[in-house]
Amino acid sequence: MKIYTRTGDNGETSLRGGQRVPKDHPRIEACGTIDELVSWIGLLKYLLASHSMKDNLLTIQKRLMLCAGDLAREGIGDNIGEMQTTDEDILLLENQIDKMDKKLPPLHGFVIPGDNLNASYCNIARCVCRRAERTVVYLMSVEKINPLIPKFLNRLSDYLFVLSRYVSLVAGR
Repeated sequence: MKIYTRTGDNGETSLRGGQRVPKDHPRIEACGTIDELVSWIGLLKYLLASHSMKDNLLTIQKRLMLCAGDLAREGIGDNIGEMQTTDEDILLLENQIDKMDKKLPPLHGFVIPGDNLNASYCNIARCVCRRAERTVVYLMSVEKINPLIPKFLNRLSDYLFVLSRYVSLVAGR
């Protein structure tokens, strides 16, 4: 099977289910931003030494791919059972945040990114996550989507912020 289909050469692509939409459609923008986030998290997974941290990041990547799959559907209708993103995904992030946060000193002000490379990449991923959240919130204002996706992205940006602080702590910063 060839990777190119030529069906997108005129600026359209297909959603799951076959509906054709312009490549600048809000669903495509949201999916593309999540795809970018998956790639940044892949870089973090490569850079960070802890096997448990890598496992957590791989799980997050997989959950983000399911978020994109949810968003690529033509509409959620009333069948909540079809949705891929769940409350358990959010709970997973909250548990990881709590584990790291217990080891961190209290936060008394703004964090200026840049004290080490890995923490900086965490902050870039956090910024991309916030952009993904904004694109999903906009999409939610014009179409019905899984309401857990913006919640998951919001919690993921919190996770990435805490991860940046934790990575700095481990590096002695």
